[in-house]
This record gives sequence, structure tokens and C-alpha cells, in this order.
Amino acid sequence: MVRPGLLAAVDAIRLVGSTLGTIRGNLFWAFAHNVVGRPGCSTRCSRVRRWPAAARIPGRRVLSRFFVVPPNYVPPMTLDVTAPIRLLADAAALVVRLLTGRSPHPVHAATLLRAEDDGLALTATDGSLTVRLRVPANVHAAGETLVSRRGLAETLAGLDAPEARLTAEGGRLAVRVTGARFALPALPDAWPPLADLPPPTARVAAPALRTAAAAVAGAASREHALPIFTGVRLRAADGVLSLLATDRYRLAAATVPIAPAVAFDTLVPAALLTRIAPTLSRTDEVALHSTPDVFALSWPGGSVTTPTLGDAYPDAQFDRLLDVTPECTIEVDADALSHAVERATAYAGQQGRLTLETLDGALLVRAADPLRGESEETVKAAVRSGRAVRSYQARFLSDALRTFPGETVHLHLQPALRATEVTTPTGTLRYLLVPMRPADPT
Repeated sequence: MVRPGLLAAVDAIRLVGSTLGTIRGNLFWAFAHNVVGRPGCSTRCSRVRRWPAAARIPGRRVLSRFFVVPPNYVPPMTLDVTAPIRLLADAAALVVRLLTGRSPHPVHAATLLRAEDDGLALTATDGSLTVRLRVPANVHAAGETLVSRRGLAETLAGLDAPEARLTAEGGRLAVRVTGARFALPALPDAWPPLADLPPPTARVAAPALRTAAAAVAGAASREHALPIFTGVRLRAADGVLSLLATDRYRLAAATVPIAPAVAFDTLVPAALLTRIAPTLSRTDEVALHSTPDVFALSWPGGSVTTPTLGDAYPDAQFDRLLDVTPECTIEVDADALSHAVERATAYAGQQGRLTLETLDGALLVRAADPLRGESEETVKAAVRSGRAVRSYQARFLSDALRTFPGETVHLHLQPALRATEVTTPTGTLRYLLVPMRPADPT
């Protein structure tokens, strides 16, 4: 339009007329939408709001078909229960302890509370690990709500009343005790669909599994660059459940008797077994659920489900490692040797080198460092089949001995740099650690 000549004015007049026509058309269609479309939309929206709570679980998706839902809209939920605070607080704390993974999705930091006829169910997931717990409760009105799992755990942990009443009030979950009320905001996110618990494949005594899992999982690696070494291999066959883990420098293996079961072989994250082990002391029996892709533990009132790591251990190599041929055997009290190792660790230097030397009726524990000094301590022991000197990482040796509290252990020293075995006379728990190379005299 900016050009010399009178014809530019004619083009400008035509452009103005076209613009005014577009504006008039937009006003017409906006008026028609308000007159015809809005009443029908309001009618349908009112019907949606009268649907029962169970039909409104994916509320934001359903309602968005009829009108634009505000980002923080929380569909009204119904839930009203009275539950013992101690049991409820323990369940909320267990959820927080088990789910330590970080996720960008807000729903993975939440706990779903569902009131049903037989009690209050707590469900939480971090995208891979899923926890399901159940607490006995007096249900006044069935329903569900979604709240922050850490906020719920911290709220319940500070209460000392015998029971609490949990009520969904619009967009909040009210926790009431005598003389106090706390309200947690309900989360607007839709709860993701979760897979069902696989059928049980074996049953095992909970105390035996707890002891074995805590001891074996400690030998697994914490380096996620090699996922196979961050897991514990669980294998069920011939009425025995075997557990095995290694970080390439040490290896722990244990066996636990189980009821007749379907044979399985799976690799489970060691971190899960470490965190769930204290919970197993509260029950007598645990059911194992295993599929090629999923592993789960369940007990009365709860379950935990995790994906398997998917890889397999090379059995031939581990069979050779577990075939121990000692040149020297030491029988010693595990606690006495563990305390001596802990005292000597302060003198082990940056490499953490700690040396065990057999004597007549004793075991010499020594460590030395040019900057920190030196330490020597003898521990009463029964030495068979000759003399030997071995050096170990102090931390690895201490971890091995702590898995045998209050027991007499046998140290089987093999020739050269072959792994040293720490075990009990029954042999149900075995711990192997690789000795360090002899120190350079220069």
C-alpha cells in the first residue's frame, strides 16, 4: 500500500471494507454460539456433576468433552472413615520408605486412599514400584481421594490419639482427632491404571526370608551402570529358595526352605529387598509372585510389586566361585572379630587395607598407615590346617561379619587371591570376598 500513485488509495478502501466484513461475521457467529450452544452445554454439564463418584474418576477427561476444565479442578469425592492412628501412620510411613524414586509426574508422589466395605486401602506407585496396603477401619461412606503421600505420613506421625476420622471435604482430605483438625489438599491428577497382582508361586517363612534378604542384598552393587549387579537372583526349585548377589568384589548366597512351589528364576532389585526386610518381621508368612516381567511380595494386609531386572546370572561362573577348597580354616566369634575390625579400620588408610594373620589359637588383626599410625589386636580363634596371611578391604570384611550377629563363623581361606568364604557351620548363608593383592614393600 505504501507506493506512489492514486491507485494505492483504492486498494486501501477495499482492504478496509474486507476487514469490517470479517469483524461483522465474527460477531454474528459469537452471538449465535452464546444463544444456541451455551444452554445445551450447561444442561449436559449439570448431568455430569450428578454422576456418582465412581464414574467421575477420570473426571477431567470426561468433563473436557463438554467444557473447558480449570487446570486445578478437583472432582468432588466422598470418603468418610475412622481408623486406628498407629496402624494408619505405620502404613503411610511404609509407603514413603518403599517409594524413594523420583518422577516428574505429580501423581507418583501421591497416595490413593480408597474406603471400601472391609477397610481403608492405600495404594501408591512411583511409576515402577507399586505398594498396596490395607488398614482396618470403620467405613461411614465409601469413596476415594488422592493426597500427597509425604504430607499424609507427616500429619499422621505427629498425632497421639488412638484413632482419627478421615473425611473428604470438597477438594481437601480432613484428618480429625479430638480437639484438632488437619486438611490436606486433594490432588487433581487422574490415577494411573495399575496391573493386578500376579498369582502366588511360592510361600516362605517371613523371619527366614527377612534374615536372608537383608544379608544377601547388602552384597549387591549400587552402580546403576551395570544393572545386573544391582539385583538379587531368586531361584525356587526342589523346595528351596536360593538368593544370590554380587558387586564383583564380594558375593553373598543364602538358602531358605519354602513350601512346594512353581519353579522360577528371577532378578529382583536389591534396594527393594533391603527396604522391605524390616516389614517382614511383622508377619509369619510371605507369598512370592513371579512372572518373567514382574515380581511381588504379599502378606496379610499388604503387597509390593516391582519389574524384574530381566537379565540372568552366568551360573557356570558362580558355581565355580561357590566351590570352595580352603587351605586354612579359622573358627572365630563373629561379633568379637567384627569389633576388632571396626577398631582397626581407623588405621587402614585411604586404601582401607586390613590384614588378618593366623597365630596359635588366635587371629591377629592389624592395619597401618604412614599418616594415621598402626593397630594390632588379637582375637581368640581356632585355626586349622596351617598358617595364612590375607589382606582385605576393611569395609567389605566388616559388612561380611555383620551378617552373622551372635554366631560363630568359619573363615575358609583359599590359595592365592581366590575368594575367602565366611559362613556358619550349617552353611545356609555364605559370604565370599576377594582378598587384596599383597602390599608393595617399596
